[in-house]
Amino acid sequence: MSAANQIAFKIKLKQFCQHAIEKRISVARDAMQQAQDAANNEEKSSAGDKYETARAMGHLQKDMHARQISEYEKELAALYTINVTTVYDTVQPGCFFETAAVSFFVAAGLGKQLIDGKTILFLSAAAPLAIALKNRKTGHTFNFNGSMVTISALY
Repeated sequence: MSAANQIAFKIKLKQFCQHAIEKRISVARDAMQQAQDAANNEEKSSAGDKYETARAMGHLQKDMHARQISEYEKELAALYTINVTTVYDTVQPGCFFETAAVSFFVAAGLGKQLIDGKTILFLSAAAPLAIALKNRKTGHTFNFNGSMVTISALY
């Protein structure tokens, strides 16, 4: 694969990350609004404790979703700083590397995804594996899920 194709592929992966995180933010915002609406619409009943409990639960859910949004926004901001227009020769944020078992993209922690029929494990730059492999090169062997795997390609 040419350098231009490698960069185009990494740009596509970064855009996938951006869309996935933006979707998570949207879903969390909707859920936060629903929790707020539920808390606001809880009607006072003769069982006052039930009313107060339902409102409190609605506010707790709203706060939980607000924290999720904050985390997703931090992840999105970190993603924007990652350069995918360089062909790297070491593992670092913005690189893509392959092993015989699985391929990895170091940018955002989205877990295992299927892109163009290829299984790719999306790692955050802060993920323990990404940190452990930082500055490793093609040919480096490491333990992944109990198996020794070797970096066969990196860019």
